[in-house]
Amino acid sequence: MALKIGRGANAPPFLVMDVIAAANARQAALAPGAPGVLRLEVGQPGTGAPAGAVEAVQAALRSGDPLGYTEAFGRPGLRRRIARHYRDWYGLSVAPHRVAVTLGASGAFPLAFLAAFDRGDRVALTAPYYPPYLNILTALGIQPVILAAGPETRFQPSVGLLERLDPPPDGLIVASPCNPAGTMLHPDELAAIAAWCDANGVRLISDEIYHGLHYDSAIATAAAASPHAVVVNSFSKYFSMTGWRIGWLVLPEELVRPVECLAQNFFISAPHLAQIAAEAAFDCTDELQANVARYRRSRDFLLQALPQAGFARLSPAEGAFYLYADIGERSNDSIAFCADMLAEAGIAATPGVDFDADRGRRFVRFSYCGREADIRQAAERLRHWSRDRAISA
Repeated sequence: MALKIGRGANAPPFLVMDVIAAANARQAALAPGAPGVLRLEVGQPGTGAPAGAVEAVQAALRSGDPLGYTEAFGRPGLRRRIARHYRDWYGLSVAPHRVAVTLGASGAFPLAFLAAFDRGDRVALTAPYYPPYLNILTALGIQPVILAAGPETRFQPSVGLLERLDPPPDGLIVASPCNPAGTMLHPDELAAIAAWCDANGVRLISDEIYHGLHYDSAIATAAAASPHAVVVNSFSKYFSMTGWRIGWLVLPEELVRPVECLAQNFFISAPHLAQIAAEAAFDCTDELQANVARYRRSRDFLLQALPQAGFARLSPAEGAFYLYADIGERSNDSIAFCADMLAEAGIAATPGVDFDADRGRRFVRFSYCGREADIRQAAERLRHWSRDRAISA
């Protein structure tokens, strides 16, 4: 007798993880001394946790104090420090009890979705999107409503796009800066979208994990635009702490207790040691800003170099550390294109179908958060690869 398999088992893969595995396999198969694989596929900063965070952890381990469970929403000191961060960066007063420390942003999304929505609810998001939004919603029985956004809105939602939805959705997910396009909702645009959501009874979920990684445009937080918005953030990107698995939510008052109950049952608390590191990371501004300056240099270099390598149509690189390249004139199969790029040029990049099941066939995402030397070498390899492909064609 066959046993039932649950809805969650049907979740599609997060393709970038498959690309990582393929790049690892290729690297392992290379002969000694052969040129290595250059990694432009994953959004993982090439730097580690800031020195002050590491020192805080070392001191905690030397102290001999037990590292046990914390409160479900995290250590009070860390929650207060996150609340202070909103005052320092945005001039916004956030009560610490509205802050929930989570197992990364990845752990924050299920908490927010379960507290804010019911099975069968409709939640809108623009394509291209971060794949786990769609996959988590679907696994929870929530219906994603995909809005096709293009260069005319910098791959971001607009009030005009939202007004075409009839009836309005139950929720809306926005991301600024966004993955994969690296574009932003400017403060007036975010405010207009938040106002539309409040007027139409739509719960706004704002992914702000790339805040701090912005170059020419100002950032704004949805927490300042709506009292009902849910804000998701993380220590993985600006704070360069991916493996520490630590993030946070800023919650509206009506969702504080529901999310706390879910967190108590789901994971008890985020890792104590990671919370100590996270609190210390806020005091490492010079090191973190040096990382941002490095990303800016890599961005500026690729904006010049990629068109010379045949990638002329690039998304506006306002923030994060991604460029979304339209390869439609060269291929309509981004999976095959990226496989060829890895096999022939030793460069790992992510096919656009990970972010847009339909139009993503003609897009590729390049990440530029790795070592600057690798970014420059990748551009040179791409230039030669594109030339050789053109000759062979």
